[in-house]
Amino acid sequence: MESPVLRKSDLHASVSDPVLDTMNFLNEVTHRYPDAISFAPGRPYDGFFDSEQIFTQIRRYLDHLVEQGASAQDIRTAMYQYGPTAGQIREIIADSLRADEDIDVPAESIVVTVGAQEAMLLVLRALVAGPDDVFLVASPCYVGITGAARLLDIRVRAVEEREDGFSCADLERAILDERELGRRPRAFYVVPDHSNPSGTTMDRQTRADLLELAARHDILIVEDSPYRRVSPGSPLPTLKSLDRERRVVHLGSFSKTIFPGARVGFAVADQRVVDDSGRTTLLADELAKIKSMVTVNTSSLGQAAVAGALLASRGRISELNTRAAAYYGDALKATLRNLDAQLPAGRRAELGVRWNEPTGGFFLTVHVPFRADNAALTRSAQEFGVIWTPMSYFYPEGGGHNVIRLSTSYLTPTEIEQGVARFARFVESESAAS
Repeated sequence: MESPVLRKSDLHASVSDPVLDTMNFLNEVTHRYPDAISFAPGRPYDGFFDSEQIFTQIRRYLDHLVEQGASAQDIRTAMYQYGPTAGQIREIIADSLRADEDIDVPAESIVVTVGAQEAMLLVLRALVAGPDDVFLVASPCYVGITGAARLLDIRVRAVEEREDGFSCADLERAILDERELGRRPRAFYVVPDHSNPSGTTMDRQTRADLLELAARHDILIVEDSPYRRVSPGSPLPTLKSLDRERRVVHLGSFSKTIFPGARVGFAVADQRVVDDSGRTTLLADELAKIKSMVTVNTSSLGQAAVAGALLASRGRISELNTRAAAYYGDALKATLRNLDAQLPAGRRAELGVRWNEPTGGFFLTVHVPFRADNAALTRSAQEFGVIWTPMSYFYPEGGGHNVIRLSTSYLTPTEIEQGVARFARFVESESAAS
């Protein structure tokens, strides 16, 4: 009997959505042109990792369990068995948040997730109850949140950033527009610090205004901030640390600050949930219920490695990442310096090229006078040996067709210098052709 052939049109529409193809295309280009220098991956620099470090971190956590009075059997169970769905290192994460971020929440309000990506999925599924609910996102935005929304058939409304960053007035207008259409805005997703993909940072006054707006319009803010502790200097306060009304669901990740292979993130969800009988729980409890049907629990080994690193640094991720933050800051400055050398002010004015100058994070954006699409990316890799990311990937409602994202985190100083020179030649060539 002939094996069945599935029609793609009979599968969920998300598998045909371009958002879900973006990373696959970048990976394909990278593998096809292995000698190209890639400004595409938003990864930590490999030079900071030592294979033996994992064993040291896990041992530090096991010693901590002994110090807490755990028996040999307790430790075996903690490491080898299915762990608590909400996570087994919540107290350690809560201590770290108090020490480093001035976020003072009980451990019970934290859910440990498989990276921040799972946290996004859980929050989306919990908050969006029906077809008339809408989830707002700052645009351009990380494709992980819009991709997860697509998987769940959740309506997304983009609030496009201006050249100088996010505007609360634009968000308020979007909220009012959605309500006029009979829909219920539930929450607003934003990366306040050195955002992916644009590199912008929300100023202190806008943070305060955003919290006031959320209270006035009765919506939640979903704060995702993975780059603040791998950036030089003292960061502005998180939205969650300023939150006095439990308006902010804070998403965290240890992928950039400890290592991505652990696949450990978390959600701080201390909002109260009341059922019809008047019984009160935390939103974190509801997220844990959903997680029990998605991943059951987060890897005990991954949690142990992360916990060991946190314990060794007394919860201060900022101190743990002092060297990394300096490296990433230098890489960003080196990229900007080389761009300026290769495309000086006069020349880029002639071409119509400009870029922003973030103060931290992994990314910066370059505006170009030609269409920066997949075809242009392929030419860049094939003819000039340099890879980048089209910004159009990050606009949920379309846009960014003449903008490029450069990621500076994964490269050495020599690769940055050579890569920027190749990129400048590509920009010159495409500009002439256009």
